[in-house]
Amino acid sequence: MLPETFLTARLRLRPIAMADAGPVFDAYARSPEATRFLIWRAHRSRADIESYIRSCLQTPPHRARTYVLQGRKDSAIRGAFDLRQPDRHRLEFGFVMARPWWGQGLMTEALSEIVRWALAQPAIFRIGSVCDVDNIGSARVMEKAGLIREGVLRQWLIHPNISKEPRDCFSYARVRAAEEVAASA
Repeated sequence: MLPETFLTARLRLRPIAMADAGPVFDAYARSPEATRFLIWRAHRSRADIESYIRSCLQTPPHRARTYVLQGRKDSAIRGAFDLRQPDRHRLEFGFVMARPWWGQGLMTEALSEIVRWALAQPAIFRIGSVCDVDNIGSARVMEKAGLIREGVLRQWLIHPNISKEPRDCFSYARVRAAEEVAASA
């Protein structure tokens, strides 16, 4: 089961809720800059974000969970983090951060905590994601959180804010080391 919340020094990650529609729309969902490298277009209305949140809430929480990133001091929404378990042994993720919060290490802080938690779970051996080859910010976040670039996936994802054609993506992951596997056995 994916956790209900994650806490870091500056953030609280909690499941997205319908009440978040307005703050999420205002913070990042309508921003062409924040959504540039995502697999969905910037939302044009609150109805768009409400539909998205409904789809998040319909996914069983043991398979996937979308979290909002809130400041621990002010509760303002700064972004979102999607955590998915496509197989019993691995997790995948995606994230978005509102532009005013870029460059402050918040997403690295959140991802580092999630990676720490994930690899402490006995059944999880891998956590990973991809990012567009031009998305230097996301690549740096994953590297700072200890993920390793595994290679380039050619024509992997369509980023509709950039192109109608599939684009190349870097693949990043962190796996549990052999000695960690032996220690947990």
